[in-house]
Amino acid sequence: MKFKNLLCAALAALIAFSALNLTRADEGMWPFNNVPRAEIKKRYGFDVTDAWLKKVQLSSVRFNNGGSGSFVSAQGLVMTNHHIASDTLQKLSTAEKDYLKEGFYARTRNEELKSPDLELNVLVSIEDVTDRIPAAVKSEMSPAEAASARRAEITAIEKESRAATNLRSDVVTLYQGGRYNLYRYKVYTDVRLVFAPELDTAFFGGDPDNFNFPRFDLDMAFFRVYENDQPLGTENYFKWSKAGAKENDLVFVSGHPGSTARLNTVAHLEFLRDAGIPFTLRRLRRERDMLNRYSSQGEEQARRAQETLLGIENALKAYEGQYAGLKESGLIEKKLRVEQSLRQKVASDPRKQKIYGDAWDAIAKGRREFASYFREVQLLENGAAFNSTLFDYARTLARLATESAKPEAERLPEYTNARRASVELGLFSPAPIYPDFEKFTLSDSLAFLSEELGASDPLVKQILEGKSPAERAAEIINGTKLRDASFRKQLAAGGLKAIEESSDPMIRLALICDGRAREARKRYEIEVQSNERTNYARIARALFEIEGDRLYPDATFTLRLSYGAVKGYEERGQSIAPFTTLAGLYERAEKFGHKPPYKLPLRWMEKKSSLDLRVPFNFATTNDIIGGNSGSPVINKNAEIVGLVFDGNIYSLVGNFIYDQTQNRAVAVDSRGMIEALRKVYGAREMADELTR
Repeated sequence: MKFKNLLCAALAALIAFSALNLTRADEGMWPFNNVPRAEIKKRYGFDVTDAWLKKVQLSSVRFNNGGSGSFVSAQGLVMTNHHIASDTLQKLSTAEKDYLKEGFYARTRNEELKSPDLELNVLVSIEDVTDRIPAAVKSEMSPAEAASARRAEITAIEKESRAATNLRSDVVTLYQGGRYNLYRYKVYTDVRLVFAPELDTAFFGGDPDNFNFPRFDLDMAFFRVYENDQPLGTENYFKWSKAGAKENDLVFVSGHPGSTARLNTVAHLEFLRDAGIPFTLRRLRRERDMLNRYSSQGEEQARRAQETLLGIENALKAYEGQYAGLKESGLIEKKLRVEQSLRQKVASDPRKQKIYGDAWDAIAKGRREFASYFREVQLLENGAAFNSTLFDYARTLARLATESAKPEAERLPEYTNARRASVELGLFSPAPIYPDFEKFTLSDSLAFLSEELGASDPLVKQILEGKSPAERAAEIINGTKLRDASFRKQLAAGGLKAIEESSDPMIRLALICDGRAREARKRYEIEVQSNERTNYARIARALFEIEGDRLYPDATFTLRLSYGAVKGYEERGQSIAPFTTLAGLYERAEKFGHKPPYKLPLRWMEKKSSLDLRVPFNFATTNDIIGGNSGSPVINKNAEIVGLVFDGNIYSLVGNFIYDQTQNRAVAVDSRGMIEALRKVYGAREMADELTR
């Protein structure tokens, strides 16, 4: 309750400040082909050159599990967050060796552990292909035909690019359809774990301190990229700053923010407030409770569930912040004023009104209708009803076979030839699967399906076959062979015939629900997605005409650059300093009696006397970030590492919709604190030398 009260007060203050703040300040997650160089020069006196941008771009890394990272040595060493590495740590762990709990360090190359299914992407180039995609859509086309035409053209562009360059090629929708860019990536799949601290250090303060500041976390991890079984040699990496940053220094964050909704219409935001986020919160709270029940069964069960539970708790806090922001009348009112101002400018010009005038109403209509089948999309197509890794494998196998039998232009985008290698990397992962955990998660999600759609729903009845969710889940998990990666490979090799003839109960479940899931997806793609591609594109063009190119697009999990300064803030009449120190870490542990989540590992207590407790540990900046930026490097003007983004403060929770630098802060681990810990706590001299060489 204390957190919620503070959150509401914080959001109210932020909205009030934002309403008064008429300057852009440090706002923006900027694509690398549209960085506001003049604004950076004006505010901070720094020239962003082509060479500097290219160096930063090629040194930045995207993780396929939803995070960011960066090359930090000439030998392919990659830095990211512990919480981005935690999925790999969990998959590499056993009942006898829990790397998530105990940490890991490979002193030699031979000790580095290969990740079972990590893929890293490095952005090589960006090309504007906006002219091609809208041109494929003819005025006489229905919404369904328009969606098919866009998809076919996007597939053709990606196929041409891959054939010409042998690079992963993704057409990215920007400004929700206002522009389209082709992103080409170098892909790395031989990724090996080098270092990760203990969870108690990486997530010191746990959920109570999450999304707060001051912080005292060593949320870092290191991997090494290999190519042809040798460490990757690269000229593109960030050198390490031994001096770090100081207050008011200009710093940049180069990372992959997941998604934002700052350009959404008011009707779209109201849909998220009234339907989208409440459903997500209901699902997440249920999953959290289920995982806690499973964890209470024993130490091994707690280990198996821990990484997932941490992710759920983090997501819950983030969505609660977003929901609180949308419920605060000030945010919607501010967005409404901005929207009305733009619509008035459009209406004042007959030409603009004819071209753009009804776009907002069309989006509102689509969102109103979406509310009636939104739950089906979430439950059936997006998998909320089937919380099981084995089900994910089954659906992927079934759809891979079905889609591969179609002409490429007619396939679902995730199953084109350009995506197949990435799909198979996850599908054939040797990561362990625990049947009892699968039964627990699938049972609970099937019960959720029955509650949401009703026990009398024909599909629910077909899935449960007259049994309870627990009985049905046990029957399916006990009967499936999909735990075996070689069996999954065999099924995939057999194509559509093998899938259709399979008696595996998990494959049968995937096929039973696939028809209705596809129907819900198709309706969404036509009535919402295609509608919004058309009408958001019209709004974007209106904005371009009125505002020019000073507008950055919403986040799309593609590489973006944000700029800002190391800076504290005011909170309830108190000044919050931008830096914390190692001394503060020990003081906070002492304040809470060294009890979880403020209990430091034994080695930290033993090494305290050898540490320089004045060394900065965490710091805050005005950089504009969002989920997906986790693991992003914080660099100075010389493109040197001064920190590692791992969180935002409480005022950043509403950053999905608005930004104001008055109190919104990114939170990072300090480069000096990382080296001090590596050398003096972990004895990782070899890695510290590699970073600072």
